[in-house]
Amino acid sequence: MPRFAANLSMMYVEYPFLDRFAAAARDGFRAVEYQFPYDFPMTELRAALRDAALEQVMFNAPPGHWDQGERGTASLPGRERDFDTGLDRAIGYAQALDCRKIHLMAGILPDETRRAEYRRVYVSNLRRAARRLADHGMTALIEPINPRDIPGFFLNRQAEAHAVCAEVGEPNLKVQMDFYHCQIVEGDVAMRLRQSFDGVGHVQIAGVPHRHEPDLGELHHPYLFEVLDELGYSGWVGCEYRPRAGTSEGLAWLRAWLDRAQ
Repeated sequence: MPRFAANLSMMYVEYPFLDRFAAAARDGFRAVEYQFPYDFPMTELRAALRDAALEQVMFNAPPGHWDQGERGTASLPGRERDFDTGLDRAIGYAQALDCRKIHLMAGILPDETRRAEYRRVYVSNLRRAARRLADHGMTALIEPINPRDIPGFFLNRQAEAHAVCAEVGEPNLKVQMDFYHCQIVEGDVAMRLRQSFDGVGHVQIAGVPHRHEPDLGELHHPYLFEVLDELGYSGWVGCEYRPRAGTSEGLAWLRAWLDRAQ
């Protein structure tokens, strides 16, 4: 059965961030992910992971000026130095937290007429980043994100992401496939997973359309979990959703899967 990682940027928000690790462990999670670690010292995050006996699955490289609307710098012309500096910082945290996967956010495309220019920068930055991460035994991830949640995001579709990976040509560059984003943009999630499974490096889930628990909405996650098992997916499934109420109160879906594993 799939192994589930709590996304601490969206789940357990009723607790201070460093207390979310223990809360996730109490509910049966054995791994966590989140958007960004950079507001906290590496030592404090490492201690929170150790004390809760949790594995750090992935996090994002610095996204640029988030408060100014930036959502990554990987595709932004003229920001190559910022991208490299951010990657240095991400690698330092990943080493401290024994994390093997880093998501490199593409960024916002301001004008479709500039897509070819942005793609050239994107491919160049990703190739350089993947080679640097390979030196540390790490995987680079890119994620198609739906334009409703992040309008103007450079990367939206699964096939587009896999085409970028093919052009970059580095074996440790993989696609972070979020079923939630895929369903909103394209649908046909199970077939897209089957078609491109070899290039998928991480999976995330949430109910569609409201990004709540995965037992709500138009996606039938039990079937998708069976497809992951059939395909031999051995990675973690990140639970990147916003609980409708308290996080623990909405985990009946997880408890059912944990019971099946016993």
